[in-house]
Amino acid sequence: QVQLVESGGGLVQPGGSLRLSCTASGIIFSIYYMGWYRQAPGKQRELVAAITSGGSTMYADSVKGRFTISRDNAKNTVYLQMNSLKPEDTAVYYCKASLPNIATWGQGTQVTVSS
Repeated sequence: QVQLVESGGGLVQPGGSLRLSCTASGIIFSIYYMGWYRQAPGKQRELVAAITSGGSTMYADSVKGRFTISRDNAKNTVYLQMNSLKPEDTAVYYCKASLPNIATWGQGTQVTVSS
């Protein structure tokens, strides 16, 4: 049974940092393309960052230079380090594990950036 479990969300002040984690079970984690998405109230879910099985990364323009995605295949975990957080980063953050014909989502973790 495939399962993704996110953690690390919470309330942080503008300019602060958080690190999200997403731990996978039931899959050969190292071969999966992993992505972090977010969905703010009233908005569509959007891709924030992604990392390939080989470690190549990509970022949405809105988070470039502030967020860093990484993976630890030994721990079946993908991370999202978020620095210089802004109120507009407030959203539920989801991780997604993908292969060409397979996609699995986590349950999401809330990130709120507010003073």
